Amino acid sequence: MPFRSKATLETWLEEFHGSREAGYLIRVAVQDGSEGGDTGLVLVPLRNARISIYMEPIEVGDARWRVTLEPQTEMTVLTSFELQHLAAELSVAAELCAFLEAKSVGHVED
Repeated sequence: MPFRSKATLETWLEEFHGSREAGYLIRVAVQDGSEGGDTGLVLVPLRNARISIYMEPIEVGDARWRVTLEPQTEMTVLTSFELQHLAAELSVAAELCAFLEAKSVGHVED
C-alpha cells in the first residue's frame, strides 16, 4: 500500500536539504492514520512569524499534499527585511511541498 512513513519522509527531507541547502528547521513527526499507519506529518517552523505551518499527504495512496497554516492569536508586525525573510521561508515550504508530491508519485512503501 503506498504511503509515507516517518522514516521515508526523513530520508526525503535529507535529500531536500542536500539539494537546496535550506529548511533545516523542518522536521517530521509521527502522525497516526485512520488505520493506525504512520502517515507522516512535516512541521515547518517559521522564524519570522508566529503561525504554525505543517504539511501532510491528503490521504493514503494520494500523491498530493496539503499545507495548513494555523491561525495565530497575536498580530505579526514585520520590517521589510523580516518580511523578505518570511517570504523566503514560505518559498522553501512551497518547494518542499512540491518536492514531497514529486517523490510521492508512484511511491510504494515496503
